[in-house]
Amino acid sequence: RDVAPTLREGRSFRPSQIILPVSLIAVGTFGVCNAGFKHVNRSVRDGMDRLRGNHYFHADDYVQYVPVISYLGLDFLGVKARRFFKERLAVGTTAHLSMASIVNVTKYSIKEPRPDTVQRNSFPSGHTATVFTGAELIRMEYGNGIGIGAYTVAVGVGFLRLYNGRHWLNDIVAGAGVGILSARIGYWMLPLYQKWFKWDRRSTGNVMVLVPGYNYGDHSFSINMAYMF
Repeated sequence: RDVAPTLREGRSFRPSQIILPVSLIAVGTFGVCNAGFKHVNRSVRDGMDRLRGNHYFHADDYVQYVPVISYLGLDFLGVKARRFFKERLAVGTTAHLSMASIVNVTKYSIKEPRPDTVQRNSFPSGHTATVFTGAELIRMEYGNGIGIGAYTVAVGVGFLRLYNGRHWLNDIVAGAGVGILSARIGYWMLPLYQKWFKWDRRSTGNVMVLVPGYNYGDHSFSINMAYMF
């Protein structure tokens, strides 16, 4: 499979690319300390409490991973990707490592209380950051059409974090910004990976096998992937 160079080359950094994610992060951070935004947070929480009652829906714990799995696997289902799997894997790994670093450093620096527990690790929302990272990766790799579907999933996960009482509104807004920024960091790094590892544009005859698994220890499902370059 040959892919046009113009589609496979990495995306270089442009200042305009940080406007949206940094704006979302700034708005979310503003909500940590602003009294007016805190009032909005409490109003949203109370509204969700009335809507939910005792009927929680924890699909967000699993759906958050759907975009990144799709990002890596849609190509093997016949949806043409712009880059080879090894490049997507490098981009996705970089994006999620960046996202995890930003989220965890921020959580344990700001220590915002959660709306439903005494834990002080609410800001920003890690679930939201995870799903928006995957959604932006899909948009950048497969285009806006499929990206709309991925972003619909991402917004749904953000809503469920509010619905289940796990986060404040500003946590969700900042988490979305962190996710988008992290995905773009992954693609900004791709030209360097292409240079360092001397990845060319030739077809490589890739094979991937997906094997579902179940962990009896914590009652969780997983998808194990074996890939041959």
